[in-house]
Amino acid sequence: MTSQKPYLIRAIYEWLIDNQQTPYLQVDTLFDGVQVPLEHIQDNQIILNIDPGAVRNYFADNEWISFSARFSGKSMELFIPIDAVIAIYSKENNQGMSFSNTQTAPPPPPQKPTNTKKERPTLSIVK
Repeated sequence: MTSQKPYLIRAIYEWLIDNQQTPYLQVDTLFDGVQVPLEHIQDNQIILNIDPGAVRNYFADNEWISFSARFSGKSMELFIPIDAVIAIYSKENNQGMSFSNTQTAPPPPPQKPTNTKKERPTLSIVK
């Protein structure tokens, strides 16, 4: 089955807009493919206002969220992989949802057993 995360993000976004709330998106900027203004990243995260009045061409599908926004007077295209989204919530009351990190490191390769042959204890004469 496909991930529930993109569907939940879209549903919560619509719910917040329907309730006249300002949707904020918290993003982990360490994920591959994240394109956001670097000067606004703090602790490898960025919080973005994704209210329709603050962004243009907002688009969200099962893989990406993209939109254009202005930062310090300059327009910028932002691209956020769904897996990079940490949370979507309301600015006004923090209602929304946070997500666990779904991108995991590959498991370590199995280690080959080292010498499994046990050596026999030996005795030595101590004078």
